[in-house]
Amino acid sequence: MMDFDDFSGGAVSAKPLTQAEKAAAVLLAMGKGVAGRLLKYFTQAELQTIIASAQSLRAIPPDELLGLVSEFEDLFTEGAGLMDNAKAIESILEEGLTPEEVDGLLGRRAAFQAFETSIWDRLAEGEPAFVAKFLVTEHPQTIAYILSMVPSSFGAKVLMQLPEERRADIMNRTVSLKSVSPKAAQIIERQVITLLAEVEAEKNAVGTTKAAELMNEMEKPQVDTLLTSLESISRDSVEKVRPKLFLFDDIMFMPQRSRVMLLNDISADVLTMALRGSPMELREMVLSAISPRQRRMIESDLQSGTAGINPREIAIARRAIAQEAIRLANGGQIELKEKEAEPTAA
Repeated sequence: MMDFDDFSGGAVSAKPLTQAEKAAAVLLAMGKGVAGRLLKYFTQAELQTIIASAQSLRAIPPDELLGLVSEFEDLFTEGAGLMDNAKAIESILEEGLTPEEVDGLLGRRAAFQAFETSIWDRLAEGEPAFVAKFLVTEHPQTIAYILSMVPSSFGAKVLMQLPEERRADIMNRTVSLKSVSPKAAQIIERQVITLLAEVEAEKNAVGTTKAAELMNEMEKPQVDTLLTSLESISRDSVEKVRPKLFLFDDIMFMPQRSRVMLLNDISADVLTMALRGSPMELREMVLSAISPRQRRMIESDLQSGTAGINPREIAIARRAIAQEAIRLANGGQIELKEKEAEPTAA
């Protein structure tokens, strides 16, 4: 690898050249064959920097160029015609690299296809609400482009997390979306890479996840007490943990459709055990989400109350149902909480 820092500053000019500009100037001064062979010693990032520098490189006086060349112990020959720098660099690249590598370095869309696919698929692994929170500050056209690139199922979930008054405009822009220039696409993709870093940080928040898992094993009164104590120490910690919490009692706050889907695969025995000793309001919420026949059977069994029942068995049944809800929610099959109503315009 050739390091830009190896270039010493011997040339004198009104505006001193940067290290990358010196590299671009020397490459331009070489014959194509020599320059092409030299390219393999640069990293892709270094070559991209050189290309960017070449596009804005000022005219190099012969004496200054000669000074640059002498810095490399006369290994390179003096060149001419340094005005069409970007085109000359492209020609040099084509001499020493494959067409795919040249396309990638020059920002052409084809060479980045595999990379683009990977970042959009990785983005779809994030939480729709988390991604939407990031996108809400972006221009609608940027949002439209991103939604057009991610898998449709994920894009739809992200869209529904955005403010309702903005959705129609974003969808209209998505429908009318035309070919995006490579430069604009790269700018957006850099923003997506930043978002991916935050998504990964959120997913890898091991401490937060572990704390939530521990609290999900407790009973609601214990969790409420612990959250109150934790809030007195760190409100930020509570805000991180709370969204990951889901207890059996939280079934009350689920959308009815999700509640039905969750309880559809829970056996009557587990459901009966979980409902023993539960508040009547919660019991009614659960029983209203199952079939009339199953409801009659469970109500009959619940008449015996909690006599002779080990409280641990009740706790195990409730945790089993809560964990199944979390699993289905993580798979995008159900929602754990009703969405807050959108504020109406005055």
